[in-house]
Amino acid sequence: KEPSVLDPSNPHNIFSSTDVTNDLIPVKHIPPTRHKDNLLDPRLKTNEDLSFVGGVQLAPSKTSELAIDVADFRIPWSDLVIKKRIGAGSFGTVHHAEWNGCDVAVKILMEQDFHAEQYKEFLREVAIMKRLRHPNIVLFMGAVTEPPNLSIVTEYLLRGSLYRLLRRPDAREVLDERRRLCMAYDVVKGMSYLHKHNPPIVHRDLKSPNLLVDKKYTVKVCDFGLSRLKANTFLSSKSAAGTPEWMAPEVLRDEPSNEKSDVYSFGVILWELATLQPPWRNLNPAQVVAAVGFKGKRLEIPSDVNPQVAALIEACWAKEPWKPPS
Repeated sequence: KEPSVLDPSNPHNIFSSTDVTNDLIPVKHIPPTRHKDNLLDPRLKTNEDLSFVGGVQLAPSKTSELAIDVADFRIPWSDLVIKKRIGAGSFGTVHHAEWNGCDVAVKILMEQDFHAEQYKEFLREVAIMKRLRHPNIVLFMGAVTEPPNLSIVTEYLLRGSLYRLLRRPDAREVLDERRRLCMAYDVVKGMSYLHKHNPPIVHRDLKSPNLLVDKKYTVKVCDFGLSRLKANTFLSSKSAAGTPEWMAPEVLRDEPSNEKSDVYSFGVILWELATLQPPWRNLNPAQVVAAVGFKGKRLEIPSDVNPQVAALIEACWAKEPWKPPS
């Protein structure tokens, strides 16, 4: 069997040895992001003290869920200069902002009453992002931990989402085939890092709008609002949500899922990169659920797509959820 075009071991692959970035940046080489005055709200020092935050009563939680050193990432809301809104999703709105003279992206939770479970959900996302350090994962810089401005602060990526970049009229000229394959490989490296995490992290909502692009066209995975640490062999998809156009059939059928569901979603992203078209553009979300989840339909791969790329897309979409590649 021929090695994949994305496989660095293939002597005829599209990458030279200088193109491939080391997969993991040791955490010890990256100092923790800390507020300049090292401020710490004593109410948030340990998970045992999380009974009241900003006047909101919180339910007792397991240590594994809320054992977070807030001093490592707390950013006062007053330190942020919020600029224009650059995106929105089910979790909240995203704004371009400035923090200590640096451009950052601030994800602000939607206006709502911050009940105990909602606050814990926010802390879970922070806890996940805090421990991730990889060139193809959006860098977490800090968080606003007090209502009513609960926010996550990350690096700001100039070119925005891969989805929007692929929709540009001049996309085929700006993004030649080599560059698009390199972008696909960036996604592979980022997701491989997440899946090899202990315990594995399943994104659950992997899609081109959740892939951000920097000025050098490096792609980074973002938006872990739907991520869950996989404590057992399988994840229950009952707590999952996502976008049908990119979701795996077993997820659409509300069946148990694991990392292979992200692999299916990557196949859709690779199809987008190969065709420069949005997936299932002629169907509404309900029709996509029916076609993919219950009728076994897959996107049509045009005949002019690189045969090795087409074969990889098809492998990601294997009917049995345990067959797709890692």
